[in-house]
Amino acid sequence: MPQKVKDVKPPTGWQRLLWRAPIWLYKLHLGWLLDGRFLLLNHTGRKSGLPRQAVIEVAKHDPDSGTYYVASGFGKKSDWYRNIQKTPAVTIQVGRKKMAVTAVPLTPEESGQMMVDYAHRHPKAAQNLMNLIGYKTDGTDEDYYAIGHDYVPFVAFQPGTTDGAD
Repeated sequence: MPQKVKDVKPPTGWQRLLWRAPIWLYKLHLGWLLDGRFLLLNHTGRKSGLPRQAVIEVAKHDPDSGTYYVASGFGKKSDWYRNIQKTPAVTIQVGRKKMAVTAVPLTPEESGQMMVDYAHRHPKAAQNLMNLIGYKTDGTDEDYYAIGHDYVPFVAFQPGTTDGAD
């Protein structure tokens, strides 16, 4: 069973500035440098109603449906995750491609399976994510499933027209 080894909160202050630095790559039209592994999420603040942005790692892309899957590494407390729950109509940019999508949170079971899949395809990145969010795992599918199921929700960004997305 995964073990919580430290309490980790989303970055604040200067650390938050570092985390948000990839947004500038997109603003400078250099998002293609991230090679499809990250996307720029344009969403609406749940309290302010103002436009917000976050760069998030793509855990999986289904080219047939055009769906992008991402994990909320800091769990359900991430601002972007709480914002998309209130207003799921968002836009994303992957490289140079911009699209209107609907953010659909996956079930705990789907999130658990998605975490296992992610760990199989990107074992070092999965282990780095565990270290970042403060969990120790033995690297088994059961551990990764439990973390995805209980702590790290996944979201599908499904293509289609949305209301109010810019």
